[in-house]
Amino acid sequence: MASALRPRSPLLLGRLSGPRRGACAPAMAPPHRFALELPGCTLAHFAVGGDAPGALPDPRAAALLGPPGRSYSLCVPLAPGGDCAARVRAARLHQRLLHQLRRDPLRRCRLRPLLCYGPGGGAGGVQHGFLLHDPSDSPDTRRALFSLLGESPEGPRLGEFVGDARLQVWQRLWELRDGAGWRQVGPRERVVSAPEPALHPVVPDLPSSGVFPHREAARAVLEACIPFIPEAQAVLDLVDQCPEQARKGKFPVIAIEGLDATGKTTVTQSVSDSLNAVLLKSPPACISQWRKIFDDEPTIIRRAFYSLGNYIVASEITKESTKSPVIVDRYWHSTAAYAIATEVTGGLQHLPPAHHPIYQWPRDLLKPDLVLLLTVSPEERMHRIEHRGMERTREEAELEANSIFRQKVEVSYQRMENPCCHVVDASPSREEVLQMVLSVIQNNCN
Repeated sequence: MASALRPRSPLLLGRLSGPRRGACAPAMAPPHRFALELPGCTLAHFAVGGDAPGALPDPRAAALLGPPGRSYSLCVPLAPGGDCAARVRAARLHQRLLHQLRRDPLRRCRLRPLLCYGPGGGAGGVQHGFLLHDPSDSPDTRRALFSLLGESPEGPRLGEFVGDARLQVWQRLWELRDGAGWRQVGPRERVVSAPEPALHPVVPDLPSSGVFPHREAARAVLEACIPFIPEAQAVLDLVDQCPEQARKGKFPVIAIEGLDATGKTTVTQSVSDSLNAVLLKSPPACISQWRKIFDDEPTIIRRAFYSLGNYIVASEITKESTKSPVIVDRYWHSTAAYAIATEVTGGLQHLPPAHHPIYQWPRDLLKPDLVLLLTVSPEERMHRIEHRGMERTREEAELEANSIFRQKVEVSYQRMENPCCHVVDASPSREEVLQMVLSVIQNNCN
């Protein structure tokens, strides 16, 4: 199936969020707690409503919510217990909303990631959205938001924050009513500080939104994508040809991981040559032709594609490892590390703690005998990137622009368990790195 089959017409907010057969109803009321990403990748938690536990909001959050400018919250609704198709629709609406907010006349405003969640936490209760801060407090901003959201009557809810010089802040909600235009609904509610939850709010949702614990979880996501990504069916057809529980042969299987420009391609080729091994890549060649399509989609879709690619690679490992050693250029650890770093807002301190179940290998995916993680210093990696001139994915570009994101990916790699990653310094010469890698393999695979 060629990628040209994919419909390329732009999707309006209304088309993404409008009524669909089998869709879950949007949440009737927004969650009462928010996690706002502040400059410097820290998080401020605040609450809205009478059950709020604190007094004034975090001064850093109040500075963004209150005067001299004006801020608006836009969170994409997702009903508690929403099915996989509902999650996919919400993720695509969130991505489309981001693109719209970056256009004129709203592009002059400042965007910050915003999460809405219930006081009790738990899976299925998080809504993704944005805080839009207008430093000039222009009435044109509100009118532009009304126009944008008017295309999507069942889409993001619009909240507006007002405050005073004493750092007191209130939120009021707007609603589009048939025949009556936009109207404020309900009383304004006080914004106050809220305690930081023990886990980042998105962590309970990661097994259904990016770090899939088994093949069927990822498969359900691509099934929901078939109506608007025809290539998803082609990927599923290939996955369905793979055994449900692939098993490796008598020869060792070594996965080699690493950020872009850590020498991974060179090392994997050199090691496979030295060991007379078969070299496999994830995603495998049979689906790589569609990689660009899925890379342009939200995390839940992008990671489902890469997760299923791992299961196709596992079936190839089953066949090849009966005849010779197998080297795999990226495998499950890449899929999980990038998903965690992307979805968990804030800095390193907000990642799931070491030994959290999210770092465990999927129970139905063929496990390698050894995983090597190649690392180089940030300066060396940037030097190599500048001399490569190769096209990069959106996530690889993010690694270059955002040092916190890069660190979150690296730490997530290092927290993986069963199997863990054996870190190898890939800064020395090719020959030295090759000898170090071969030594680690010999010590761990005999």
